[in-house]
Amino acid sequence: MNSSISADISILDIILRITCAMVVGLLIGVEREFTHRPAGLRTHMLVSLGACTVMITGELIYRQYHAFGSTPDPARLAAQVITGVGFLGAGTIMREGANVTGLTTAASLWAVACLGIAAGGGYYKLTIVSAIATFLILTVFVKFQKRFVDTKNFSIAYSGTTYSLTQATKAITEAAEANDVVITELSTSRMDNGIRRFSFVASFYGVHATRNQSEFFAQLAEKESINSVTQN
Repeated sequence: MNSSISADISILDIILRITCAMVVGLLIGVEREFTHRPAGLRTHMLVSLGACTVMITGELIYRQYHAFGSTPDPARLAAQVITGVGFLGAGTIMREGANVTGLTTAASLWAVACLGIAAGGGYYKLTIVSAIATFLILTVFVKFQKRFVDTKNFSIAYSGTTYSLTQATKAITEAAEANDVVITELSTSRMDNGIRRFSFVASFYGVHATRNQSEFFAQLAEKESINSVTQN
């Protein structure tokens, strides 16, 4: 029985499929390694190799039992790989405060598993084209994302002094509305000579967050109702 299986899929073909899977895993893993991501070179190679092995196994099972009149589905094992690799990808996702990181690495692991399945099925052209596309997304498109798409969300605490809290609050609100700023935690305290001290947290969002923060601070500094304002 084993000889008939070897005749159906030669050892050379098996080596080519596994090599193809390892190479595409290496290609994607190198990019992740250079960017210091949680899952690097060996992880991506192992995921791709494992998926390839499962796909070859599914095909071998099909060829073996098809000879006895049975028609097993070789894609069922591959489907379990796509589902199961999600648990591995979830391990690369981390939450840091309000930010979530590792999603791209999780997606690259899932993509590498799919590439391994394609390589295991002997679809070399599909594997190579998809691997190149995946690599371009991780390298070329990241520059496009940082330049035109990426959002930069951050918050800065401010404090200052004023003679008129009403006028100062109005000035802060106007500057915030003009620069898409969200104001929270506004508090005040009384000082000597009728001066009131205020403090608040300003949150900046979107592609132009850095520019908005600079313009927001500049506008506050120019307001006559605000004696002084500083970033804490």
